[in-house]
Amino acid sequence: MATRTLPLVVNANGVHITFFLLLYVDLLRCQQFIIPYKSPSDCGVDEFFDISSLSCAKCGSNQQRSTTGLSCICKAGFQTLTTDKASITCQQCPTDKPAVTKDGFGCIRCPGSLNDAGMCQCPPGSILVEKDNNGTLLDEAQCDICNGNSPAFSVPNSVGDRCVRCQASFITTSCECNPPNVLGGGLCFPSGTMSTNVNPSVSYAQLTFSVQSAWFVNYLYSSSAACLVYSNLTACQALGNMCVMNMHSFSSQSTDACGLFNTIFRSMAAASSTQDISYWRANLPWLYYGEEPGLASRVLQTSPVPVGFSFRGTNKNTDIKLVAAVYNVRGEFLRWEKVGGGNLQLCPETATRQAAAFSFGTAYHESCVFSVAQLLDAHPEPFFYDVFMDLGGEKNRKLLPLPTLVYNQQYNGRFINQEAMKDWYLSRRMFLVDTLSGREKTLSSQPRVIRVATSIKIRFLLVPRTREGQVFPPLIIVTYTDVPITDLNTQTVSTTFAVEYEMDQSEARVKTDTALGVLGGVAVLYSLLKTISWKRRISSSIIDLETMLKFFLFYAGDLANVFFAVTVGTGLYWLIFYKAQQFVSVLLPLSAQEEQFVTYIGCAFALKAVQFLHKLILQVSVDVFLIDWERPRSKASRPVQTTGESKRDPSPVSIWRTYFVANEWNEIQTIRKINPTFQIMAVLFFLEVLGFSKLALRDPWSTLQRSSQEYTPSYSLTLRYGLAATLWLCIGLLQVMFFTVFYEHFVEDKIRQFVDLCSISNISVLLLSHRCFGYYIHGRSVHGHADTNMEEMNSNLKREAESLCGQRGLLPNTDVQTFQVSLTGRLRSQYDRIRDPLRRNIPSRLMDSSVANGFEQNIRAYYTMNHFLGSVIDHAHADMDYIVKDKLVFERVIGMEFLEPADKSIFYNDPAHSFSDVLFYGNEAMLLIFDTLFFCVVDLGSQSFVLAAVLTYVQQMMFRLIRNILGRRNLVNKTLVDDRFLI
Repeated sequence: MATRTLPLVVNANGVHITFFLLLYVDLLRCQQFIIPYKSPSDCGVDEFFDISSLSCAKCGSNQQRSTTGLSCICKAGFQTLTTDKASITCQQCPTDKPAVTKDGFGCIRCPGSLNDAGMCQCPPGSILVEKDNNGTLLDEAQCDICNGNSPAFSVPNSVGDRCVRCQASFITTSCECNPPNVLGGGLCFPSGTMSTNVNPSVSYAQLTFSVQSAWFVNYLYSSSAACLVYSNLTACQALGNMCVMNMHSFSSQSTDACGLFNTIFRSMAAASSTQDISYWRANLPWLYYGEEPGLASRVLQTSPVPVGFSFRGTNKNTDIKLVAAVYNVRGEFLRWEKVGGGNLQLCPETATRQAAAFSFGTAYHESCVFSVAQLLDAHPEPFFYDVFMDLGGEKNRKLLPLPTLVYNQQYNGRFINQEAMKDWYLSRRMFLVDTLSGREKTLSSQPRVIRVATSIKIRFLLVPRTREGQVFPPLIIVTYTDVPITDLNTQTVSTTFAVEYEMDQSEARVKTDTALGVLGGVAVLYSLLKTISWKRRISSSIIDLETMLKFFLFYAGDLANVFFAVTVGTGLYWLIFYKAQQFVSVLLPLSAQEEQFVTYIGCAFALKAVQFLHKLILQVSVDVFLIDWERPRSKASRPVQTTGESKRDPSPVSIWRTYFVANEWNEIQTIRKINPTFQIMAVLFFLEVLGFSKLALRDPWSTLQRSSQEYTPSYSLTLRYGLAATLWLCIGLLQVMFFTVFYEHFVEDKIRQFVDLCSISNISVLLLSHRCFGYYIHGRSVHGHADTNMEEMNSNLKREAESLCGQRGLLPNTDVQTFQVSLTGRLRSQYDRIRDPLRRNIPSRLMDSSVANGFEQNIRAYYTMNHFLGSVIDHAHADMDYIVKDKLVFERVIGMEFLEPADKSIFYNDPAHSFSDVLFYGNEAMLLIFDTLFFCVVDLGSQSFVLAAVLTYVQQMMFRLIRNILGRRNLVNKTLVDDRFLI
């Protein structure tokens, strides 16, 4: 058989089919399956909502939409024919049987008239009979009259299909409530028992209007009359519920819900009390603690709850067990219900998070927003709760009723529960959402107003000085909001549920204020000493405005330390004693109670900022002069033309040593005893990475890591500040100890290195922080010269190391190189006269012509000052001589010199290198406290440790830059060193 290769043929139809398939596949891939939104209310009268297609579908002929909107029913006068299909068929009844039976599947003749639905209608007191006992449909319906006389006493039931025995209040001789008896709510009341002139209005005080409630119109009179006349338990509960819906409010009208309730309450004064509670009348619900306001303190702060709470140990008890008796609006008891979950908490949360509300010591707060439409759908009728605390007990279980404070309650038109406790009017029953009482005309109409419990707070008050974790009876504080209905789709209501724990903070405030007062007095004395010392150091005895200003500046810094110490101590106290306690003895201050504490922190920061700026200004205005001891050692081979002859002139002393020392001084102006960057990173590591910030939460637990599923309470500002400040100080102090004990001894000590540099460079430094007080660094070389080569320099250092030369000290055979100097006024005056040309500012118009003269004048002033100070150190001026001595210990402690230099200046030995007081290095305590307060203040304002750390770093860099720039400028002006050499 022959074979051949098939030719490649492209069919045009195949190309078209392939293209169509590719296009169809692409369309399927891009389709989004969007459908329009429809609801049953969007369907027309002749349409129903098809639950399978989620759209409106047309009803069949002679059909209309059902009341639910989810199916179709036959129109009036049409009977339903069943088929084997899902739909129905409607057929009009014949003229001889024009009425449709109640079940809708048959047609029948009526003995009387037809109603609007096309069904037979019987006169009052009769029932409609359409079928016989076997269920066979009669040709003509019957209207059987119920026998309302003895002994039957029957009336039609609510449906109208059978006769039942009439209500007991009717039964005298018949089931008719004949005058003068009064018919109300299906009951027959004897005449004269209660006036029918009741006030069925519900007052909405927030909206300043009332509503004639359809519910109150139907049931207020009957409930109150049945409660009073027949002591009907359900009617009494229903009346109490209507009083609760009216906010428990009292008014001059005795015919509203609460007025009627209190009338009945007083009429039953002779009856026995329920549960031996005088406020709880027999047959009545317990709504009030007495009839007069002012009993709140006796109820809330007299008898502790016979249960102790403990956070740890074998007797640990943190469970708050609350139960509620639940009633419906008709006064029927529904059930006992454990409080938790969604009964008092409207916000939808997980069971784990909601359970945290009832863990003692955990400050709970949850809020959410609902649409009005959601509330109407979820709460068609209100439920009422009587809340009790379960005290336990195996056999004899006991319950403690929780008083309720309705924030909106009025007493004679005044919101008494928004005032002091002495005016409070405590009540008992509460509800969450009331969409019923605001309905006018009919109970099926849309409410004009709804009332929502937008804030529910359970408050626990700790018994003062308790050691067993006892609390007073918890108080439920409820705030209702009246919401007028305008647009169901856009209106929203926010609700909150909170549990708070409070203790009497008056004793703590007294102790804090006492500490501030005592330490503030000490600060005044210390500031006075500083001011006196300052006056001595500037050689002035006149008390002027500058003196007063200086005192207040000193006092600002000392008072800032007082505020800082007290606030940190307070925060640390609460942190330790609240988190570590076993039996509950202290509770955290509430947010409102922390306002004074936060004010103290703000005062501490503001005052410390004033001290910091004051110190910064002083440091950048210090008088500095570098005394060069170097003298020429040889003659340079430099010819000088003098009357035609060549002479050899001494070689000039090199200025590079002075530049070098000035540059090193410029570099150490902002060094500190800590590393600020490491400080910030370490604090953030502990707070955010290790989770130390969790210690500041408002709960008693010390757990550092929390599950995301658990409820996280809010932060306590007191704990947050105490934790952050303590952690910052501890890390800072550890850094100071590390740098002082280890780093400066084994790595480098820039302060001592600077002193050594001065000795090697043969340069002394005079620092005058006050007019007649300052510091002196003796840098005169023991070798006489510092301008030398490497070989001689190494040789000199070796001789010094082997003690083959004199010591570096100012006095012979001493090694003390640093001194505090107290100068005489004569010496200072001479210093100022020499420096006077340097202070003069040359006008710009004269700058060009005087630059050369000004430069030469500065050079002469520099050499004159250098020679003058050198000669003073060498005791060359008898009238400006000095003595060297040690300071007394007490002088060092209080920072003041007892002796005033009269004839001679005084050089105090200062091995502690206190000249660093004019640097950042010597003010580490002030800087550390300032950084701590800055970090804490930013954190308290933002509730973010990260943001506080970032802003603290920026603040540190900014002030360091300012200090460097201004300190550099001051160094250039005071030492005549060109700023180009300060690198």
